[in-house]
Amino acid sequence: MSYSMSQGSVPVCETGLNALIVVLDKGAAHAAAKKIDPAVLLSWRLAPDMFALTRQVQIACDQAKNGLSRLAGVEPPKYEDNETTLEALKERLTKTVAYIKTLDAKAIDASAERDIVFPLGPKKGQMKGADYLNHYVLPNFYFHMSAAYGIVRAFGTDIGKRDFLGVFPITMA
Repeated sequence: MSYSMSQGSVPVCETGLNALIVVLDKGAAHAAAKKIDPAVLLSWRLAPDMFALTRQVQIACDQAKNGLSRLAGVEPPKYEDNETTLEALKERLTKTVAYIKTLDAKAIDASAERDIVFPLGPKKGQMKGADYLNHYVLPNFYFHMSAAYGIVRAFGTDIGKRDFLGVFPITMA
């Protein structure tokens, strides 16, 4: 059985974004337990030159919705990037998961050899669909997911690899 572009992307993004919702919930619970304003977590960052948690979550969502939309050959929805609370970030994650589940798997699968043009800073990049997914979308998605997870962990929240991985299909032998 062959493995398709949609199988290698939509469930990955869905699982990751849903896991990030749980990580944010745990971060909120940690802030509440320590009597820390949750806004502190939103502005927390791993290094001075890295984006804060809010922007990391926004970009992770954008990588999923924009990348998969381009592969499906549709215009991605525009988000305002105006989230100022953990609840608003969780709503964005939920909205993104709901959106990517509407994308046509056959259209994504058909994009492997199609040229994908995408913004790359002030310029445009171009790659074949399979390269775009494997060398741009998924690495960027995981980078921002990992940074968001790392921020919540560095904030002192008791989370681990299992929280990052989320719920995935597994059978125990």
